[in-house]
Amino acid sequence: MKPAKDYIIFPLDVSSTEEAKHYVELLAGDVGMFKVGLELFIQAGPDIVKFIQAAGSSGIFLDLKLHDIPQTVSRAMGRIADLGVTFVTVHCGENRRMLEAAVTGGQGKVGVLGVTVLTSVSRADIKAAGFRSDFHSDLSRLVLQRAEMAKSAGCAGVICSGLEAKAIKAALGPDFLAVTPGIRPLWSVTNGDDQQRITTPARAIADGSDFLVIGRPIRDADDPRQAVIRIAKEIEEVI
Repeated sequence: MKPAKDYIIFPLDVSSTEEAKHYVELLAGDVGMFKVGLELFIQAGPDIVKFIQAAGSSGIFLDLKLHDIPQTVSRAMGRIADLGVTFVTVHCGENRRMLEAAVTGGQGKVGVLGVTVLTSVSRADIKAAGFRSDFHSDLSRLVLQRAEMAKSAGCAGVICSGLEAKAIKAALGPDFLAVTPGIRPLWSVTNGDDQQRITTPARAIADGSDFLVIGRPIRDADDPRQAVIRIAKEIEEVI
């Protein structure tokens, strides 16, 4: 069983490279992985990956949400595979071929995570986008369908809400990873939160989540490192 801290992924969703480096230096020994998203990667490129690798043993989750024709995705994954990151995200999108191309392009060097339905998306959003009624009446059906497609394509796992992790584990097995954003400890929930499908660290782990992406409760805390330690203790009580 992995240590509680290794469940925690801290997203470097900040406005500057300097701020990102500050959090890496502050939290490198306390979180299992750092998430590098589009904004930071566009600004800092592979150099931020190298900085994290030099800072300690924390893994790197490259959250680029690739979504393009299969050949382009495969070529992009070939470049990513050489960076030494742990995971990279690809949208499940419309068909399995793009996911298969991502897995092939990764050459077994990086785990591909399929993005099912973003945690900021609500049922009303899915209805407005024109999805059929059984999907917008029950988002978990759409999430599970896309998770099944991701597994059949060879992905290591999916990004999903903690509300869907239990069903994914039940349907697709314990080795198929569920990586969960939208995590909010009870002491951190605010009325202005734009995430729609959130859950607590303890609930997400109990329901089968393998990794928790936790940003604002740590970043907005007076003492981010103490916030991480507090969350790790919550996780320890479950595992």
